[in-house]
Amino acid sequence: MNRGSGLQPAADDPAAEKPPTLLVVEDDVLVRISTASYLRDAGFVVIEAATAAEAIRLVGAEGSVELVFSDIDMPGTMDGVGLAQWIGEKHPRIKVLLTSGAAWTGEPAVLRIAPFLPKPYRFDDLEHRIRGLLQD
Repeated sequence: MNRGSGLQPAADDPAAEKPPTLLVVEDDVLVRISTASYLRDAGFVVIEAATAAEAIRLVGAEGSVELVFSDIDMPGTMDGVGLAQWIGEKHPRIKVLLTSGAAWTGEPAVLRIAPFLPKPYRFDDLEHRIRGLLQD
């Protein structure tokens, strides 16, 4: 009896579908850890950064990031909007989703750069938005 029907790839098969890799960029460590933990539990590969500069280094080093979920307000010389613009110029295949507790939703320029999910967000809403963006 042939158990290897070929319907499902073996676990070590390189053709097996890998889960999407996300980069969570958030300077509030508790928010970053809880968000990343939820997304890992939802089946994503998650890497984390506390600043835009760190995110830029990771995007270049990783090479497999499919979506960046970034807070807008962060310390350093670049905020989340600047990071989204940099990604759009240097890595246009990477999707970006921005978040903030501030009233950025009224700023049309921000919404032209990347989709926006206001804080506080529910984790299931975040997961739904991410999955929708990855299918686009």
